[in-house]
Amino acid sequence: MLDKIVIANRGEIALRILRACREMGIKTVAVHSTADTNLKHVLLADETVCIGPPPSNLSYLNMPAIISAAEVTDAVAIHPGYGFLSENADFAERVESSGFTFIGPPSNCIRLMGDKVSAIRAMKEAGVPTVPGSDGPLGENAEENLRLAREIGYPVIIKAAGGGGGRGMRVVHSEASLTGAITVTQAEARAAFGNEVVYMEKFLERPRHVEVQVLADGQGNAIHLGERDCSMQRRHQKVVEEAPAPGITEEQRKRIGERCVQACLEMGYRSAGTFEFLYQDNEFFFIEMNTRLQVEHPVTELITGIDIVREQLRIAGGEKLKIRQEDVQIRGHAIECRINAEDPKTFMPSPGLIQLWHPPGGPGIRIDSHVYSGYKVPPYYDSMIGKLIAYGGDRATAIARMKNALAEIVIEGIKTNIPLHREIFQHAAFQAGGTDIHYLEKRLGL
Repeated sequence: MLDKIVIANRGEIALRILRACREMGIKTVAVHSTADTNLKHVLLADETVCIGPPPSNLSYLNMPAIISAAEVTDAVAIHPGYGFLSENADFAERVESSGFTFIGPPSNCIRLMGDKVSAIRAMKEAGVPTVPGSDGPLGENAEENLRLAREIGYPVIIKAAGGGGGRGMRVVHSEASLTGAITVTQAEARAAFGNEVVYMEKFLERPRHVEVQVLADGQGNAIHLGERDCSMQRRHQKVVEEAPAPGITEEQRKRIGERCVQACLEMGYRSAGTFEFLYQDNEFFFIEMNTRLQVEHPVTELITGIDIVREQLRIAGGEKLKIRQEDVQIRGHAIECRINAEDPKTFMPSPGLIQLWHPPGGPGIRIDSHVYSGYKVPPYYDSMIGKLIAYGGDRATAIARMKNALAEIVIEGIKTNIPLHREIFQHAAFQAGGTDIHYLEKRLGL
């Protein structure tokens, strides 16, 4: 078992990791920027190390500073959380070459899945269904690219191999705009990701976003924990997530889950991970794998009773998975709302002082947040300040409890997107379930 770890992150996920460590008797080191001295997990950690000024590139993305913090505090491992360096293969490699345990997958798995072209190739080999596409990088031959697009069928989407989070993508509806779209996407990819490689896929016009949570120990054991629906999105950023996904049958869950597990075993995956799919016409199409803990992991925890962070820590400590696939039972329904410090209409960030924070309560309500009355939300980082999760014996109960929680929650002093969530839960389409990834933007007129 690990005895002391560095939490290389901030906000609610850093607090979530700290809580799991305290339950397990693991000592914690909170690294933080000068803007984050009053974060809740920093105040609660066994030790703290300031690693730089507010800008992320000088603190939370500063690899030498984070590794040095582990050295000076005699920590044995580093947990990257999500975002920042969590999917940086070079960081994982540097952590392990420095003699520490990286609480996540091996660097070669991060690197393999971080390049969308190699990820798709690996999924095909493992039998995971993928979107019809170019099956590799696009070359310079314009005629060949046009032939590929005709074969796939318009509309197609050009994607950056090193992209993610909705960046580095361009939809093409006709031959006339294909070559120009490829050139522009290559230039954007080169500037944003330092990798100009792009590939082509069929553009699915009304898909849902359904993802499968996995756990693997890197010792020949892997399981899946069912699926989540994350289709309620704005500009490719998730707003509401739920588990299980409405309309997915037990047979579909078993089939796609088994393929994801097989892929984990074939690549020697270790830790928690998520296979993301577009789902349309009862078919799953792989788009990418997130080789880290997901923001929306609580909904899976609530329907399975499995603490994903604790399992990450156990696996990193060298333990084999004790949970077998037949032990995983999905019960009830859970829904998560991402609470952001932003204007609910313009979506502009709204940093500042939280004058009053009153979290909701009641049966089935969980709130994962690092904020408190008197906390000042800094302007330097992501605007998410918490996650509100509701659980019920069925989807209707979870929705009813979430409505109650959204009515109860009070955050004064800054603007938040809570009014947007209240509106979403009144939508008949959301209440029916199964909306596609374009639904919210169309509803908002974006």
